[in-house]
Amino acid sequence: MPTDACHPHAPHEKLRVPDWYVSSLMLDRALDAILRRVKKLDHGHDVPYLAGYSNDGKTIYIDRHLPRTFRYRGKDIEVDRYLILHEEVEKTLIDQLGLHYLHAHQIATRAEEAAVRADRISWRAYDRFMQKYVKSVGDERLTRVPADLDLTPYRDYHDYDLMQRMLKGIDAGKGPRGLKRERIEGELAVYATSFREQKREAALQARRAAPAGARKPRRSGG
Repeated sequence: MPTDACHPHAPHEKLRVPDWYVSSLMLDRALDAILRRVKKLDHGHDVPYLAGYSNDGKTIYIDRHLPRTFRYRGKDIEVDRYLILHEEVEKTLIDQLGLHYLHAHQIATRAEEAAVRADRISWRAYDRFMQKYVKSVGDERLTRVPADLDLTPYRDYHDYDLMQRMLKGIDAGKGPRGLKRERIEGELAVYATSFREQKREAALQARRAAPAGARKPRRSGG
């Protein structure tokens, strides 16, 4: 056996426990490692969309009105750890790999969901709880926003809306001279990939929230 193997004197053996247990255990350890690296956690400000990070990434901000726990199957579940995971993953992907925010956000959301499910918590129940406390960028309750909050996520959302308006302007013959429709379409295609899943989730939430009589019947066969 080569001496540079990861375990030169002990062959790999499959642990005699269910695969889901191994995965959950390793994810929990990874999450704990990320939590230990957080320099500062701040609960004293208003933060659009519940959580964010400082420009230098040293502070994670969680909205001051979000409860620290939510009740699930008779237990109080701490939510900070999942939000911290999301923000740390997202910030790292943007700063270290140069990913667009919307792409980084999708990956971070998947990591957050995996951590929630690994703790045997319903993602739907967790997300439903979170949505009750979300403040959008234009929310009048945003009176105490951190001075060093990284605005990249909010800027990128604005960029998407701006490009949609530009595309409509081009079609109406009001676009800037020399601006090609193909250029805007290409940029929007990148955004659309990241927005697709988010829009699907928003539609599902809206359908669940609608009164039973107001819901449209699902189409069959498709």
